Amino acid sequence: MSELIRLEGLGRSFAGPPPVTALHPTDLAVRRGEYVAVTGPSGSGKSTLLHLLGLLDTPTCGSYTLDGIDTGRLSDRDRSTLRGRRIGFVFQSFHLLPHRTAEENVLLAQVYNRTPRELRGPAAREALQRVGLGHRTDALPTTLSGGEQQRVAIARALVNRPGLLLCDEPTGNLDSANASAVLGQFERLHADGFTLVVITHDPAVAARAGRVVRISDGRISGGRTSDGRTSDGRPDTGPL
Repeated sequence: MSELIRLEGLGRSFAGPPPVTALHPTDLAVRRGEYVAVTGPSGSGKSTLLHLLGLLDTPTCGSYTLDGIDTGRLSDRDRSTLRGRRIGFVFQSFHLLPHRTAEENVLLAQVYNRTPRELRGPAAREALQRVGLGHRTDALPTTLSGGEQQRVAIARALVNRPGLLLCDEPTGNLDSANASAVLGQFERLHADGFTLVVITHDPAVAARAGRVVRISDGRISGGRTSDGRTSDGRPDTGPL
């Protein structure tokens, strides 16, 4: 299985005073079709890593290759285009427009991606069908449960058919029943071949992934894969 993500010495620091290293130089490989959880306490560097993976921020050192593309060589415009076409985002807060229907909320992602107008509606309805909400296309977010709202957000992330789905504490605002339903949706997407990276502090959420990568004080460790490789993609030679 080919790599979708490769980080080599990727790091992020912020100028002081005092200067802060949010992510120490990191090596990490994620194969196409993997389901990876990144877990760690608050302030450990999880959000910094997600922002770098999502091309929402730029590193201060190292390289990030996404689907064979060296993102460090891209202009801001090309980074934005790559992000819109290759990456879908699911956040803890659903970020749905309250006075727009479920279909309209999903459709908006295609407006930003410049999808032809005549293709937007069918694609939005297909994405909602995929997450089990084909019967709620005309519903406003205020009439949906928390779990349904998050599934609309997942549909919005999927509608442009990205190669990578990045999820930041996606169950943080949900009760246990709705959280389980959303995690079940992730498992179905993984079975369909999507690549998922889920940022979480919840061990129960991380346990549903195929691989767990731990981050603490801006340093990544662990993450043995099913074929015995470590978080940087090399053969594992010892205990975690």
